[in-house]
Amino acid sequence: MNAKKFTLATLGYVVVTFALAFPWHLIWFKDSYHSLGVYTRENPIFAFGIGSMVLQGLILAYLYPFFYKGTHPILTGIRFGLLMGGFLWSVSVLAFAAKTDVNSLATFFTLSTLFHLIQFVAAGALIGWIFRTKISAE
Repeated sequence: MNAKKFTLATLGYVVVTFALAFPWHLIWFKDSYHSLGVYTRENPIFAFGIGSMVLQGLILAYLYPFFYKGTHPILTGIRFGLLMGGFLWSVSVLAFAAKTDVNSLATFFTLSTLFHLIQFVAAGALIGWIFRTKISAE
């Protein structure tokens, strides 16, 4: 595995995710999430959030070369992102809603689904672009 691409893909995922997650959850929709009764910690533990993003980025950067076949890198990256995003959505949205008393499931599903859709399309496209040259040719 190319260490430079692996590192760039990991960091790219973290940057894209943080750049979206911070304003989405703590500024733009903070009041909406609080009214839903979710994400209500007064002082979020940023180290856990960053650690989660780094771990996700490491896993995605590791898995992508197995998925990529060397053609249409950005579209392939988006497909990969949507596949991985769907997996993460099932845990962070669907399973979360099953265990948590959310005031409006429709609003929660809408906000969370839009967030993950934007996050994984953008991150997938970036990862695809980073790995744009065929891995086996390096």
